[in-house]
Amino acid sequence: MEFERRGTLYWGVHSGEPVLAMLLITLTLGVWDTQALEMSVGKVPFLEAVNGSTVLLPCTYASCIGIKDLYFRWQYNDNGTMNTLCDSIIPEDGANPHVNIVGERVEFVGKNNNISILLWNITFEDDGEYTCFGRNPKEKGKNHSAIFTLYVVDELKVVDKTLTIIIASAVGGAIGLFVAFMLLKNLTLFVLAKLEEKNKECLVSSSGIGNTENGLSGSKADCKATPKKA
Repeated sequence: MEFERRGTLYWGVHSGEPVLAMLLITLTLGVWDTQALEMSVGKVPFLEAVNGSTVLLPCTYASCIGIKDLYFRWQYNDNGTMNTLCDSIIPEDGANPHVNIVGERVEFVGKNNNISILLWNITFEDDGEYTCFGRNPKEKGKNHSAIFTLYVVDELKVVDKTLTIIIASAVGGAIGLFVAFMLLKNLTLFVLAKLEEKNKECLVSSSGIGNTENGLSGSKADCKATPKKA
């Protein structure tokens, strides 16, 4: 087998070994990615809340390889400056961490793999992006994060359902007309069938009367035998 020198390494030129090695590396990295730590703020990563209310900022983590001294942190993006709200280290799965609260009006309410926080009495200054950050030492310092956006408003918008009601009424009306049409059609067919049946009976009766008048055999119009003279 021929070899080609590249730096201090030798590669088999006419061999499938390099391809096999790259394939193994790719598969290894793929398996590692599926086992990596994942931070999630839910399927809906935003919330619209009224000024002065209390909101939940959700975040959970998951890792197929487990955790060991997982570090997590909540941050608020204040015009490019990342302000820490709270942080902690979770020694192992299922352990309840001692959370260091830095931001005002912040309460940690997480448990197990849930590291959500409450933000009390929000103001318009709290409007913006919140980052849930995590780092699992088992992954050799790889960082993960998820962003949750909070919109603070004076009052929640009332959704105008007029269009929805109009569409629903139109669809309901169309269905009602279709049902009425089908009922009328079936009724008409029924009446026509009855009329046709009655006409057939009349034709049969008329045919019987005609035969009687014409003196056909079997009819009531058959003449009686002439009596003999005495």
